Amino acid sequence: MEGILLDISSALFQPFSIGSLTLPNRIVMAPMTRAFSPDGVPGPNVAAYYRRRAENGVGLIVTEGTLINHPAAGSHPDWPNIHGEDALQGWSKVVDAVHKAGGRIIPQLWHIGMMRNIGDPPNPEVRPIGPSGLSLSGVQVTEPMSDSEISAVIDAYAQGAANAQRLGFDGLEIHGAHGYLIDQFLWENTNRRTDRYGGDLVRRTRFAAEVVAACRRAVGPGFPIVFRFSQWKTGHYTVKLAENPDQLAKLLAPLTDAGVDMFHCSTRRYWEPEFEGSPLNLAGWTKKLTGKPTITVGSVGLDGDVVSSLSEGKGAQATHIQLLMERLENEEFDLVAVGRALLADPEWAAKIREGRLSELIPYTPEALNTLV
Repeated sequence: MEGILLDISSALFQPFSIGSLTLPNRIVMAPMTRAFSPDGVPGPNVAAYYRRRAENGVGLIVTEGTLINHPAAGSHPDWPNIHGEDALQGWSKVVDAVHKAGGRIIPQLWHIGMMRNIGDPPNPEVRPIGPSGLSLSGVQVTEPMSDSEISAVIDAYAQGAANAQRLGFDGLEIHGAHGYLIDQFLWENTNRRTDRYGGDLVRRTRFAAEVVAACRRAVGPGFPIVFRFSQWKTGHYTVKLAENPDQLAKLLAPLTDAGVDMFHCSTRRYWEPEFEGSPLNLAGWTKKLTGKPTITVGSVGLDGDVVSSLSEGKGAQATHIQLLMERLENEEFDLVAVGRALLADPEWAAKIREGRLSELIPYTPEALNTLV
């Protein structure tokens, strides 16, 4: 088994370039919220956490979600900010640590929108915001965002992008998935607007496209911008923004035109086809329709999908990734994001490369309690 895996895995360890960024291999550390940054400031433990993945061969690290400069962006005092002098100094040390270990790192810019509850910290007096003020379950919680609120949030994304570039990050990722703010604009269940930010599928992409365009203006050409999106939403796992390839093409075109360099296509199980009649997954279809490179993700390196494992209170065994290697060899997608398997085992990439499969550490929910 180990020898076979090494023969197939050659594509996983080939270099890859996008814009000004060259990666030594195709392994990406997926963004995973950790809540170990008191008052929004990442400390030495966060720097060491990311450094360990870099020194063990991860090609690209995407940080946990970093909150943009808006009072309703988050709902936990220990989620890191991408604004404020102390937080930016903390991230500067993270970037230095990863670069010294030979790694590459980009922050994920995040606003949770209506996933925030009234009274949540760190700003309990601030009400959550969303395109129509609707929760993911359709409950009216607040008023729809005004034009001025929309403009302020777009500006905050651009500020986060500029901060990322100034700190020496190697690019940035915009979180447009999983039912958070940008995704709430994309989804018809949470976007009931009748102005230019709502309506049909293309009109619902306007906010996301304006965020991307503002970030592109802030960083200029050549600085990679990744856009993460998903069909599913937190608590709504069978939802599809696009029911067929034609709809997906319409969704992605405005984002591509606005300046996205690469799409990070979040699925629960990377091996599942996205549409009937084709084996392509979401990343495969996205690459085919846009011509842009894509990152696939979804239970990579585990023997089952993470959401089911967590809901059942159990872990997931580290497993071989032969099917993944074959699809990467066939250029269905370009990069592979590893989440919980890499969270539990900082040496995951090195062990895969060296064929040390018997040494892989299984993921268990307890891994969330520490920064290993």
